[in-house]
Amino acid sequence: MSSILLSPPVTNLRTVSDTKRAFYNHHSRPINSLYRRVVEELMVEMHLLSVNVDFVYNSLYALGVVTSFDRFMVGYEPEQDKVSIFSAICQAVGGDPQKYRQDVETLKADLSGLSLSDLNTQLGNAKTTGGDSLQGKLHTVANQASAKYTRLMAVGLYTLFEIVDVSSLDDKDKREELLKTAAELLALPADKVDKDLEMYRSNLDKMAQAQEVMKDILEAERKKREQRAQAKAGASAEPEKTPESADTPESSDTTEA
Repeated sequence: MSSILLSPPVTNLRTVSDTKRAFYNHHSRPINSLYRRVVEELMVEMHLLSVNVDFVYNSLYALGVVTSFDRFMVGYEPEQDKVSIFSAICQAVGGDPQKYRQDVETLKADLSGLSLSDLNTQLGNAKTTGGDSLQGKLHTVANQASAKYTRLMAVGLYTLFEIVDVSSLDDKDKREELLKTAAELLALPADKVDKDLEMYRSNLDKMAQAQEVMKDILEAERKKREQRAQAKAGASAEPEKTPESADTPESSDTTEA
């Protein structure tokens, strides 16, 4: 009995390589070495979500994406390249950078003027009550039970509290309890949220330290360049010696005793 060899099914699923290629088509300038890993990790994470059938876009995810990018790209030079880089990341995964930014600005406007108590009340009603503005957005997240969880949603959740009352996150025990309750109310895996946010905070600290080290290195290099330039300018300003002006032993008068 002869066996029939079956060819693998043809798929048009975008690969990580396709996404990276698309990114560099949109942003052709080189990425500053300190930030290259940040850009690629965010891009790969968004790529894996974009090709996952269970992933559902929502404003909490958008807030996590924008916040992660903006926080980890602090100090990037040249500054104007950040707009192009963010746009290229979104476009490379089939997203709209303007939608991300607009959705985040709308969400921030919804949070404007809210107290911590107001936010907790709306989170408490998220599963049962919809509506306009923030309440409707939280309701959408809480009722996407089958949706793929992502670390970026945890960052978005954390950012909600940062915007409303950043001091509520100062105490570790209170912060963990606050975020655990909020995660459960939005049907997010509380344990994963806790671990992801600890890693997020730790990475922010590490990035800030790396940025300070880089700043010191660049400042030291700048001073060295200035010193070399001053030394060169001083050397060129010094008149060249001619044979007549060259140093010769001076004769001195001697008086015989």
